[in-house]
Amino acid sequence: MKVAILASIAASTAIAFPAMAQEVPVADIPTTVDAVPYAPPETVQRVVTPVTPQDELLKVLIISGENTYEHDWTGVNNRLRTHLKDTGRFDVRVVEDFEFGTLEMLQKYDVVFLNYASRWNYADAKQKLWSPEAFQALYDYVDQGGGLVAFHSSFTWGFDIPEYKRLLGATMVPGQSRRSPPDGFRVRMTDAEHPITRGVRRYVWSFMEDMYTNMSFAPDANVTVLATGFDDMKNYVPELAGPKYDYEAYSADNVAKMDGMNAANPLVWVQDYGEGRVFSITLGHGPDTLMFDGVRTLIVRGTEWAATGEVTIPPYDKASAYDIPEEYRTED
Repeated sequence: MKVAILASIAASTAIAFPAMAQEVPVADIPTTVDAVPYAPPETVQRVVTPVTPQDELLKVLIISGENTYEHDWTGVNNRLRTHLKDTGRFDVRVVEDFEFGTLEMLQKYDVVFLNYASRWNYADAKQKLWSPEAFQALYDYVDQGGGLVAFHSSFTWGFDIPEYKRLLGATMVPGQSRRSPPDGFRVRMTDAEHPITRGVRRYVWSFMEDMYTNMSFAPDANVTVLATGFDDMKNYVPELAGPKYDYEAYSADNVAKMDGMNAANPLVWVQDYGEGRVFSITLGHGPDTLMFDGVRTLIVRGTEWAATGEVTIPPYDKASAYDIPEEYRTED
């Protein structure tokens, strides 16, 4: 009985193959197709993206290759490269070994973007420093008119290298400088007329971020501060600051005595270095941080300014200034 049923199923499900198709004479194949006007669906928006010739792009070299453990420097490099290239203004290359960098190498670029820290952990005594010749090549490049962007973790080292500190304008110093506890905060534009910040809102937000405070500025650096962050002592209470802030060291009495506390601390600035321009931005902790319009606006516009002295890239939507009726405006 079972054999009969299986045979019946097999017969009913047998696959029938089509007969071999007949060949069509070449003469019978149509050689022309009637033109039919094409109309794209109404729900599709076609966007034409202009392609800038390669030789008209500003050439950016990101120097990287080492950073502290909490900084995803490879992810940041990828995000920086994407944001810069998406403006249609830049060609971006990354070098992860600048130990033996030369002036001839740097002079092929309009601007150098420094995303580098010299150690894996702040407690490490040994640093991965470039050769003296590479340091000098960087100094000479900017001094002779090259542009420089000093970015985030690049300020966490070099405090004991006077010329490096002079090049960036300032660095963090162990035992003096600190990271303010909040991971998100307002960044206040302090110069509405500079090309980088012109047309940018008075305040932008940065999240998943580090606010570097009480930094040490080089005595002979002539910086123009473009943006600040307010280091509020109320954020240092244990419930907000978290366990990484020693409760005794950051007691209310000790916090009240700290320099730069309850004050606006410079986060973004510019300066001249010889014939070159330096744009310093301490913001930009990780790839996610770079997705926010305020930080992204400052980075791409600051990079263009460092390369050319001018800014043509508009602010992104959530960083663009807008009119506020006079009666609703505030002093701060």
